Amino acid sequence: MGSYPPPGPSVGQRIEEAIELMEMELRHAIAYVNDAVVPQVRSESITAMRKVAESLQKLADRMDQSKGPGAR
Repeated sequence: MGSYPPPGPSVGQRIEEAIELMEMELRHAIAYVNDAVVPQVRSESITAMRKVAESLQKLADRMDQSKGPGAR
């Protein structure tokens, strides 16, 4: 029969290594979101807000033009 526990890292050590790997992957994911996703979302949001502002300006202009004489 073999020795018990088997040679090599213990279950606790393997769990600690797995946790370290998960923390490292999480740090990489956070860095990716901060470096790539957030700037892209910000840029697209600014573009969308400008388009909405332009549409609202056009709507306000049409509403002004459609006022009849004597309208407030």
